[in-house]
Amino acid sequence: MDLAETYREVRAATEALCAPLSDEDCAIQSMPDASPVKWHLAHTTWFFETLVLEAVPGYAPFHPTFRVLFNSYYASVGEQHPRAERGVLSRPSLEQVREYRRSVDAAILRLLDSGAPEQMLDVIELGVHHEQQHQELVLTDLKHAFSRNPQRPAYLEAPREPAGEARPLAWHAFAAGLREIGHSGSSFAFDNERPRHRVFVEAFELASRPVTNAEYLTFVRDAGYARPELWLSDGFASARSRGWRAPLYWEERDGGWWNFTLAGMAPLREDEPVCHLSHYEADAYARWAGARLPTEAEWECASETAVPGGGFVESGRLHPSPTPAAEAGPAALFGDVWEWTASAYTPYPGFRPLSGSLGEYNGKFMSNQMVLRGGSCATPRSHIRRSYRNFFPPDARWQFGGIRLGRDRR
Repeated sequence: MDLAETYREVRAATEALCAPLSDEDCAIQSMPDASPVKWHLAHTTWFFETLVLEAVPGYAPFHPTFRVLFNSYYASVGEQHPRAERGVLSRPSLEQVREYRRSVDAAILRLLDSGAPEQMLDVIELGVHHEQQHQELVLTDLKHAFSRNPQRPAYLEAPREPAGEARPLAWHAFAAGLREIGHSGSSFAFDNERPRHRVFVEAFELASRPVTNAEYLTFVRDAGYARPELWLSDGFASARSRGWRAPLYWEERDGGWWNFTLAGMAPLREDEPVCHLSHYEADAYARWAGARLPTEAEWECASETAVPGGGFVESGRLHPSPTPAAEAGPAALFGDVWEWTASAYTPYPGFRPLSGSLGEYNGKFMSNQMVLRGGSCATPRSHIRRSYRNFFPPDARWQFGGIRLGRDRR
């Protein structure tokens, strides 16, 4: 791998995502969980400056206040500007943030050209993958912000809809046995994907594809949101207090359903995978369907021979596509929608966080989160792998979270 070339490509991909946006688009924050695009541009740059360049003798920081303004959650680095108030940062300007990016890029590329020590190379590589995570957040956070605008602006023109329709749902059986999950080998992986370890998996079945809008609409019409017997207690309380009656971005108009997309409002296409669901909604639907969510161990074992061939950010569609037929095994395990699992986000046996400030990257969040697998239509293809563990609180809905059903083998 040519790290300098990868660095250039990933940094350029972030800028390309922002190209259709105005300065005003980049400044808004629609809720505390989301961040302005400008903040994402600055924070990903802060990562390289603070965690790499500050260790280079003679390096002078671009601006002394940026160390606090664009620190996300690294308490060991120092203070952070409050997350819920990132949208009040009218200064620095977007152009100054872009100047910041150019300055740090030049310094990182000089460092790579001069022969950086191995430890720095590892942090730069982590920073590249960190930026890819924020590329997805740029899109999901922007989608939420645009959805709050009464004009319902579009980020991109609606792409031509792919041909095809969802295939009938089928089940694939997997035998019980002692298996191994987690990342192995020397290629990049986040610390939460290691170490590879043994798990015993009981016999199970996994659905051939994700749940569709049409299938979820049946749940909605069957009063699924009003039936407490289907829900976890916290989930039902969340649904009632927040007025959930359908997935995020769904709207009923004149007797039909529409949903908000990055191309604006569109009639609900029933053969697409349902998305923008919380873990609570995914779990309730699974109960209603007489199934359950798969564990992350089951999901990873089932994906052993799957090819990452689903819809990723590179397709330019930025919306889940109907699942094509698969010759063997479950289809579309990768891309289109993140698939909620039944597994809490906890450390693997023998987990060791990275040293120093980087130890805060993943380990400190291993509580009150649930695991998702597989990537989405907003995920870079090169970023995903079988062992990748995404995680969000169970009430999070603004990510492209969907459902693949599992069940005990019959």
